[in-house]
Amino acid sequence: MVVLVGAGPGDPGLITVKGLSCLKACDAVVYDSLSSEQLLAAARPDCRKVYVGKRAGRHSMKQEEINRLLVELGKEGLYVVRLKGGDPFVFGRGGEEALALAAEGIPYEIIPGVTSAVAVPECAGIPVTHRSLSRSFHVITGHTKGAEGGLPPEFGQVAALPGTLVFLMGLNSLPAIVEGLLKAGRPQSLPAAVIENGTLENARTVRGCLGDIQGKVLEAGLHTPAIIVAGEAAALDLSCKSGRPLGGVRVGITGTASFRERLGALLNSLGAKVECAGAMEVNSHADSPEMEAAYGRLSRYEVIVFTSANGVRLFFDGLLKSGRDFRALGQVKFAVVGPGTAGELLKYGFRADYMPRVYRTRELAELLAQVCQNEGGGIKPTAREGMLPRILIPRSRGGSPELTEILSRAGVAFDDIVLYDVTGGLPGGDAAGPQTDCDYITFASASGVEAYFEQMGGEAMERLADSRTVCIGDVTAGALESHGRRVDVLAKDFTVRGMAEAILNDRSEGDERR
Repeated sequence: MVVLVGAGPGDPGLITVKGLSCLKACDAVVYDSLSSEQLLAAARPDCRKVYVGKRAGRHSMKQEEINRLLVELGKEGLYVVRLKGGDPFVFGRGGEEALALAAEGIPYEIIPGVTSAVAVPECAGIPVTHRSLSRSFHVITGHTKGAEGGLPPEFGQVAALPGTLVFLMGLNSLPAIVEGLLKAGRPQSLPAAVIENGTLENARTVRGCLGDIQGKVLEAGLHTPAIIVAGEAAALDLSCKSGRPLGGVRVGITGTASFRERLGALLNSLGAKVECAGAMEVNSHADSPEMEAAYGRLSRYEVIVFTSANGVRLFFDGLLKSGRDFRALGQVKFAVVGPGTAGELLKYGFRADYMPRVYRTRELAELLAQVCQNEGGGIKPTAREGMLPRILIPRSRGGSPELTEILSRAGVAFDDIVLYDVTGGLPGGDAAGPQTDCDYITFASASGVEAYFEQMGGEAMERLADSRTVCIGDVTAGALESHGRRVDVLAKDFTVRGMAEAILNDRSEGDERR
């Protein structure tokens, strides 16, 4: 099965829900230059990623070769997504790919995408239709193979049409487009605009008229991808002028897919351009002998401590897979490091009994030690020889030693068991192109730092050279510093929001310094 998915005009948030669902489920994805790394990161870690290029002047693979590739993958019995910028059937050559699949008897589906012909002008504040100014719009290719100036043979007739004219893939043909419009009788005063990287945070719009737009575009140094708009509606600027606080800031996120999705959504809402700087994979050890033994004596523990949302999810998954259910928990209480972990726990029907006011491992350990030492009830110190541990700590390998050190000093017996570890994987697969420079690169755990350096090898320090590093907590910061890289921004709250606020504060301080 091959699914031709329209990825939308550039902003990864503008892909359809159905398209994203297919991308998350596919065995292989065939993508081009206009595909977002953030979308590619949504695919499964074991998904095969094949880059085919498809940008003007830099085609990595001819269309006929792409057609054959899709047929070959389809014949392997894989669930394949062909991820295409914009809409597959709007100058996307999706029709050719569909015909090639049909000829070979390969089942396929078309999932429409938001076309850049409408979305890019719209995000730049230009409506393609507007009462009294434009009652129609026409989408024209500026890249017709073999045609003079890259324009279609019937361009003279198209240029005379009323309404708004939108030219896709036409930046290199701008002189011919302007000349053709003037020859068709359009006045030099006709409003025109050229939009680079439309819908993205680094979008740029150059406005003018037919008489001066070429000079303005050259002066601004616009590059592809770009869209040209001509018509009375191009004079309108309905874009929102209130900039978002992280507008234009590029943030590279390291971590698991779920963490990147949560932090990325928050940063996107603040205006940041988010990229995957390092994809981490969580490997469960819920079936280890140590965890199996812990599951067997759950009712004897008084408190189970969770230091991450991953820990909550993997603990309960392992509990159910072991053949047990929630009755095995008895009267156990739960302690969590912060609201994110508490929220994950609530998904399983349990509220956290203990959570520190400051969301850090040290504060969690001190809270538990204090509860143990309180008179009457609660958890009691049980570190005497021969006594069973009262606290279970299922967590990541390499977790903060502060937790167990503080509990040990308080005389609290515990089982500290490795529930999972984190390993690295290349963010876009082996075929991914080079990442762009980021203003910030984030690290959420010490294990994530180690996975990043293992994954990047000798390139790790080079990739971090021009970026400010952001870490959650002292333990994560210490792991980064052990590799010889200082920490620029420290998020003291162990939450996605805490990390976003740390970046916001650093950005504000940087603006003041400048």
